[in-house]
Amino acid sequence: MTSQGVAAVNRALSILQAFEGETEPLTLALLARRTGLYKSTLLRLIASLQAFGYVVQLPTGRYQLGPTPFRLGAVYQRANRLHDHVMPVLRRLVAEGTESPSFHVRHDQKLRLCVFRVDSQHSTLDRVEAGALLPLDRGAAGKVILAFDGAPNEALNEIRQNFLGMSFGERDPDCAGIAAPVFGPDSKLVGALSVSGPKPRFTSESKARMSELVLDAAMQLTRALGGHNEAMRAIADAGRAQPLRRSA
Repeated sequence: MTSQGVAAVNRALSILQAFEGETEPLTLALLARRTGLYKSTLLRLIASLQAFGYVVQLPTGRYQLGPTPFRLGAVYQRANRLHDHVMPVLRRLVAEGTESPSFHVRHDQKLRLCVFRVDSQHSTLDRVEAGALLPLDRGAAGKVILAFDGAPNEALNEIRQNFLGMSFGERDPDCAGIAAPVFGPDSKLVGALSVSGPKPRFTSESKARMSELVLDAAMQLTRALGGHNEAMRAIADAGRAQPLRRSA
């Protein structure tokens, strides 16, 4: 493959990446600013992306993602079987009255990806959605991922000991969260199972109850994925899940 060919692929992928986190269609001018590409180059690449269903142009002239990324996402979910295992666990947590549960995996060195999310039965919700990229160093799920799939950090020792992470206003000043790790074979971290919602609903009583539910659900999901972690199982089986200290 020539360097020119690689450059063209990189430019096309940068166009798709420009849509991350967006809920509204984008103008050509905004795509140009986000990608650093000339509009003439953008139009040529977008024509190819449109031909394969990656991008569509609306009657307004704006652009949005087409059906192909959604289809590939569905293929990904079927291939890794996470959907079949994770979604029933999230729905069960909602039925048990928790805040909104979600499942996160590492995206890169700085970000995590919310792969699955189910809204709670409460009238007010936090602003986490499936497909969202969120910081690794803020939020309960991010800290759990760093604790079990990151460089040694004494600040995360308590999470490693309790298999629970908590967040109060770290990523969003109005929200809180509780998360636990999910492991696969050889005790490798698969992701973080979390519940999150408005901070006022995280009372001492609800934190204690949701901590036990999240830890137990994470343990069940670990077993379903063929994983194991003896220390985590001992805590879950003994019912010793205790809320962590409040963090700023």
